[in-house]
Parts: sequence; structure tokens; C-alpha cells
Amino acid sequence: MTDQNKRVLLITGASSGIGEATARLAVEQGFRVALAARSQDKLKNLVDDLGADHAFGVRCDVTSFDDQQGMIKKVIDHYGRIDALFANAGTGGEPGGFSGAPVESWKTMVDVNILGVAYSLRASLADIKKARGHVVLTGSVAGRRTLAGSMYSATKWAVSAIGYGLREEIKGSGVRVTLLEPGMVDTPFFDDPKPDALKPEDTARAVLYALTQPAHVDVHELMILPTPSENDE
Repeated sequence: MTDQNKRVLLITGASSGIGEATARLAVEQGFRVALAARSQDKLKNLVDDLGADHAFGVRCDVTSFDDQQGMIKKVIDHYGRIDALFANAGTGGEPGGFSGAPVESWKTMVDVNILGVAYSLRASLADIKKARGHVVLTGSVAGRRTLAGSMYSATKWAVSAIGYGLREEIKGSGVRVTLLEPGMVDTPFFDDPKPDALKPEDTARAVLYALTQPAHVDVHELMILPTPSENDE
């Protein structure tokens, strides 16, 4: 397959963690990747590692629709197409629950985790429809289970709803929609290491599993959790 025929995967939140691991695995499996994040330095380092023939970096703040529109234009100008979107950018909150958490942290989560995903869809869907492509959304097990006082959980419930709503909206277009729902993943998202959690590479394999199925197979949801240890009850 020539480079021009390789599928193009756009990843938001691509500079570390799940996004970075997915970019690396996608290139190994024959994709070209467009990498979007706020950190220009991290993006440059990742593109240098993957090679400019396989990777292209775009600085983007997902909370800005103008940024996201500009991101799509740059990717199209560079590759000529977008076959798949991995809307992965996300952020966590601060402790305190609905009784005491700083309200500013709620706004940040809503802007990144909900509006950021919606903006990514609005900016990219016309091109993904042309390609009869694929959308993967990073939800969470927290979007399936009740977590006491968690606005983060509420935003991930919203991502689940976006996934279901999008699938109904574009039914018959040939575009597939996969909702990815990982449990805890040991990434820079957390301040301290999480040795019993999933690794970013575990989640990346799930993304590529969905993306590499035959056209007649539509993987709707993938919930992946760490295997319980012997001490878990």
C-alpha cells in the first residue's frame, strides 16, 4: 500500500498517555496519524519519533471551536483526507464533590470533556463522511457507573450520550462509531503512579481493534478494565 492510500487517523489529546500510545500503535499498523494537543514541544518530539512520513502535529486547544476548525483544515491540507477521528482529549477535576469542589474545575471539565468532543465532531464529520470513516470516543467506565459527587463521571456520561446520539444521527452514512470505556489507566492524568491500572498500550490496542475490523463490522462499545487482583473482593 502506498503512503497516499494509507488511512489517516486524527487523534486529539495525542501528546501523552492513551493518545500517544495509540499514535505509536497506529503507525505500526499502517496508519498515517495527525496528532493534536496543546503542547507544541511534546507534539514535535512525538512526530520526530514516528517520522514525518507517518505523523503530522497540530497544536490545538479543543475548547476552542476556531482552533478545531483550523486543525481540520491543516490536516486536510497536509494529508488530503481524514478517515478516522479518535476524540480522546480529556481532563479530570478536583476533590470535594458537589458540596465542595471548586466550580472552576467543573467548567474546565465540561469545556474539555463534553464541548471539546462535540467541537471535534462538528469540525471533522463532513470529511469523515466523505471517507465513510470511523469515530472513536474516549468515554470511561465512570460514564457507566455512579461515582459519588463526581462531575468527571457526569461528563463521561455525557460522552456516552454523544456516542449514542451520533450513531443515530449518521446511521446509513457508512461511518462507524465506537465508544471506548476504559477503567483506570496509568497515565499522566494522575499525579501518582497507578501500578494496578491499565497501561496506555492496553487501551491503544482496543482502539486499533475497532479501527481495523472489516467494513461490515461495527464495534459499538469497548469497556476494558484491569483484571482484579487476588486481594480484591
